[in-house]
Amino acid sequence: MGTFKVTLEKCPTFLYKYNMIKRELEKTLKKLIKKYPIVTLMGPRQSGKTTLAKSCFPKKPYCSLEDIDTRQFAEQDPRGFLARYPNGAILDEIQQAPFLLSYIQTIVDNDKRKGLFILTGSHQLQLSQGVSQSLAGRTALLTLLPLTLAELFKSSFNDEIDEQLVKGFYPGVYDNDLEPVVAYRSYLQTYIERDLRQLINIKDLSTFQRFLKLCAGRIGQILNKHSLANEVGVSSTTIESWISMLEASHIIIRLQPYFENLGKRIVKSPKLYFTDTGLASYLLDIHDARQMNRDPLRGNLIENLVFLELVKHSFNQGLDHQLYYFRDQHQNEVDFIHKSGSSLVPIEVKSAKTFHPEFLRGIEFFASIAKKKFSKGFVVYTGEHEQNIKNIKVLNYKNISKIYYNYSR
Repeated sequence: MGTFKVTLEKCPTFLYKYNMIKRELEKTLKKLIKKYPIVTLMGPRQSGKTTLAKSCFPKKPYCSLEDIDTRQFAEQDPRGFLARYPNGAILDEIQQAPFLLSYIQTIVDNDKRKGLFILTGSHQLQLSQGVSQSLAGRTALLTLLPLTLAELFKSSFNDEIDEQLVKGFYPGVYDNDLEPVVAYRSYLQTYIERDLRQLINIKDLSTFQRFLKLCAGRIGQILNKHSLANEVGVSSTTIESWISMLEASHIIIRLQPYFENLGKRIVKSPKLYFTDTGLASYLLDIHDARQMNRDPLRGNLIENLVFLELVKHSFNQGLDHQLYYFRDQHQNEVDFIHKSGSSLVPIEVKSAKTFHPEFLRGIEFFASIAKKKFSKGFVVYTGEHEQNIKNIKVLNYKNISKIYYNYSR
């Protein structure tokens, strides 16, 4: 084991096969490392953070703080530990050793060089607290989610949408040609349950597993914590704690409503999405494309996929996603609202392959109340025919990136 560890440390260019997929975040990461002494790369476990950091900075020493011996050395002698890296390093899973952040602060303040440290972490809450206390103004913060559609297509992974929903977008599934049900069962047990049990007191694992499955069944729906608490058999306070931990671990995202200046009768509770459709499909017991095609939640999962593509686009530019949803008490709704400066861009998602004029209804209503803030809307569906209908563009889901191209011009 010792020899293997030394080999990896001396060969930071060791890469997995899937790293042939060029990650869209690479350009932003390389740009920011020239402007900051530290770049902190966050995201769910196994999203590719370590491989991206190693491939972008192959000459940087690599150190994983998940390794118990390494972490103990860092705890016992933090100055001696960091002295091993006079030119900086990639410090993986830094949330395992948050005490190092104050020592890193001292180093970068005295050194003044850019691009010394690349920190990675998979728990947003722990990492964000440490960064805000010790590294404010010294680090750029980036988030890497699993692969985008474009990244897969460029690597000749051209599965149909039902297969994409089941397989999800974690690089390891494609790298190792894994069966999704095996991959996500392992992911759930190895990372989610283990990590979260370290953070919160989960007395009954089966209750927590039921909670996860119920969350998957609520994708794209308004989050009702009281209803969820009743079904799980725990308090609303416990539900809020569990949801916060899932969000901090980059497993789910809560999408907030947009209600600024749109009246008082707007729904103001968040909607719930997962950061990967493959994990959500596993939790819903959907194991193959045939099941997916018949499942009543297929439309919700397609909506989740489109949401993630929009989020990933912003994250890969080093930006917050600026996405919301709209719904009023009369059931007028739009799946997503992108706020771009003073403009509001409504985006409606449909799972059908055939366009119907009623797909435009939500966007047209939103345009009538948003008035001058609305200039263009988009309908994303699974059909091939793309068209413009007045100021609404109908797109195939594979061309989601055209949304940003269209309304930025």
